[in-house]
Amino acid sequence: MAGFGESDAPTGQIAAEDIARIIAEADGTGNAAHASEPDVDVVATSGDLDRALADRQALIQLCLYALDRARSNGVAQRLEHGLAAVGVTALRPDGQRFDPARHEAGGAVATDDPDLEGVVAETEVTGFADHERLLRAPIVTVYAKRAQ
Repeated sequence: MAGFGESDAPTGQIAAEDIARIIAEADGTGNAAHASEPDVDVVATSGDLDRALADRQALIQLCLYALDRARSNGVAQRLEHGLAAVGVTALRPDGQRFDPARHEAGGAVATDDPDLEGVVAETEVTGFADHERLLRAPIVTVYAKRAQ
């Protein structure tokens, strides 16, 4: 694994692996590879952890904002891949049963197939979850029984 700053990320950017390592070090789950003295234990206070978690949430929200506005598929994919590397996954529930607790209905598509009724036809706006915590529900179009 490349050391800090030795990844293939463009100059001025921190690779997702480095961000994940920094977060792991900050919350005490990883080894502090860049500590000034190898025999010194890194002690984080509760305030340090709270600040690191708040900073992480702010960075995630900034990435989601940028992802929503990305004009390049390559940039959007890179942002989504970077978010996934730190546990933030995209939610595209196409083909799944509509769940009002996890999905937001944006529209309906008429169907005559009773098996499709209540199934997500397509994702209009991608949702995101941070591990198991829903950050943003996907906005979806749902199959509904055709009115007769």
